[in-house]
Amino acid sequence: MKQGTGQFSIGFYFQSLAKVLGEPGTFFSELPHDDSFKQSLGFLMVSSGFFAGASLLTREFSQPLLTGGIFLINAVGMTVVAAGLGYMLMSMFFGKKVTFSRLFAVYAFAAGVTLLASWIPLFFWLTEPWKWVLIGMGLTQSCGFRWHQAVAVIAGSIGIIVLFFRSLLPLIS
Repeated sequence: MKQGTGQFSIGFYFQSLAKVLGEPGTFFSELPHDDSFKQSLGFLMVSSGFFAGASLLTREFSQPLLTGGIFLINAVGMTVVAAGLGYMLMSMFFGKKVTFSRLFAVYAFAAGVTLLASWIPLFFWLTEPWKWVLIGMGLTQSCGFRWHQAVAVIAGSIGIIVLFFRSLLPLIS
């Protein structure tokens, strides 16, 4: 892995993917202190593109380009939202421990890995908890959180996301 170069490449993608899958604790503990979003956003974008494409191939949609765009935007957007909530909760309850770019990197690499399998029907029930476990590992290994702080940030983020979507239910029923 090209540590600290700040540049994204497909080689970096596959090296990072192998490291997160094989040794997630080591990967997150060696995550470079790069304030650039290039590597983490690039990783997330490639995984999100794969997720959108694979999702389109598993079912028929009346407007596949629109649907694929929505899948792509949702995959990236929910990661950004979750990282934003995590940063907000971290700042509110534990003081600013790390930069947003570092926290976003943890969320992007964790989500990017799980997106590769979450297009498979019903795998959501496996990949979503796995993503949050990876985020917890990243928060403790890369961002200096204690385990109870990581659990609090994760539980708070999940709670806020669930409450937000629950508040939208009256609009669609």
